[in-house]
Amino acid sequence: MRLREGDAEHPPLSSTSAARTVVAVRGFHRFAVADGLTDLDPASGVKPPAPAKRLPKALPLSDVEAILEAAGAPGTTLALRDRALLEVLYGTGARISEAVGLDIDDLDETDGTVLLHGKGGKERLVPIGSYAREAVAAYLVRGRPELASTGKSGPALFLNAQGGRLSRQSAWTVLVKTADRAGVTRDVSPHTLRHSFATHLLDGGADVRVVQELLGHASVTTTQVYTLVTVDNLREVFATAHPRARE
Repeated sequence: MRLREGDAEHPPLSSTSAARTVVAVRGFHRFAVADGLTDLDPASGVKPPAPAKRLPKALPLSDVEAILEAAGAPGTTLALRDRALLEVLYGTGARISEAVGLDIDDLDETDGTVLLHGKGGKERLVPIGSYAREAVAAYLVRGRPELASTGKSGPALFLNAQGGRLSRQSAWTVLVKTADRAGVTRDVSPHTLRHSFATHLLDGGADVRVVQELLGHASVTTTQVYTLVTVDNLREVFATAHPRARE
């Protein structure tokens, strides 16, 4: 039975659900042909709908700054670690797995760079700004030695309270709790800081291919989704600032 569009009892499928359904039907018909049940594959030319392009959710700079300030407020050993961790996440655009996977030797204070170990064993060298460098230096001098004394730390840069390497889950919790303490009401995750890093760079005039290299994207197409966010920002500013933009 064909469903009518807008039927309250049978609402239309989302693009994701429709795509899964089409893939399943195509798989069934391929199986039928391969097993000799039929000679014809009527679904061979049917392609699933393209998924909707989801724009990254970036935080305003004011929210990012509030989170970073809230991380260092208490001045304890863990606060020094948390501030350094969040400064590195936002300052380099690192994935959460790349940040917690850092070893001390991955930092080059002379060149102001950090070596990130990305997906598929790929590595990339990215600059690290002065705020992040200062936060990491403070943590290495006044925070990490105390944490390292409680367990077998090895070369890991970011340690947990027991002296081991900080996990992805714990790092995620650090960010969420710090955002809550900062009064940020938007949904925040480690990838939010990565999105914010990219969007703020493009808003500041960075070339999309430079941002691609910093993020470690294999294709510039992946990075270009951030330019859509920037265009929306430009459109909003134009609409509110240009005297002939409003009706």
